[in-house]
Amino acid sequence: MNQKCELSEKSCVPCRGGVPPLKGQKLSELHAQLKEGWKIVKEHHLEKEYLFPDFKTALVFTEKVGNLAEAEGHHPDIYLAYGKVKITLWTHKIDGLTESDFILAAKCDVLA
Repeated sequence: MNQKCELSEKSCVPCRGGVPPLKGQKLSELHAQLKEGWKIVKEHHLEKEYLFPDFKTALVFTEKVGNLAEAEGHHPDIYLAYGKVKITLWTHKIDGLTESDFILAAKCDVLA
């Protein structure tokens, strides 16, 4: 099984704080496991823009991501516009990235 599948099969772990955000090589290793299009911004958050043919399709994807976020207990920022959805992920408790952010990113790709 390749590493991309492994991330999407894991579950997000609630962060209670007190742990440092991921940096450097660990971020690069997890980023390499995601599908194309995800960007790490300032070692602080992940973002990706998904394109769709119309508003309704983008809205359906947004709802799927919202349901996934509730199930995983890990909530992204979601920007919805005509034909596009932008997902931004980071762990608010530590103001940075954890493995759970990469897990949710991989799961969003599965939904797309």
